[in-house]
Amino acid sequence: MQKRLDEMAYEEEGVVAKIQEGVRTRVAGMGVRVGKKIKMLTKEPLKGPVVVVVDEADISLGIGIADKIIVEVDG
Repeated sequence: MQKRLDEMAYEEEGVVAKIQEGVRTRVAGMGVRVGKKIKMLTKEPLKGPVVVVVDEADISLGIGIADKIIVEVDG
């Protein structure tokens, strides 16, 4: 099942399936690329940032970027 990164539940894991072209190069420098495992750590309420783990590194992403990343999760 696919969902946007900002829709993932706490501690949910998946694999990055698609990244919208406008943010692809921006997040690639942080290690977020198609095919990478990603895990949701925290989400701030009211459209705040999300914190995920990629390659054992904690990464904070704004909600506007997180909703442009599609993750394949186990349904």
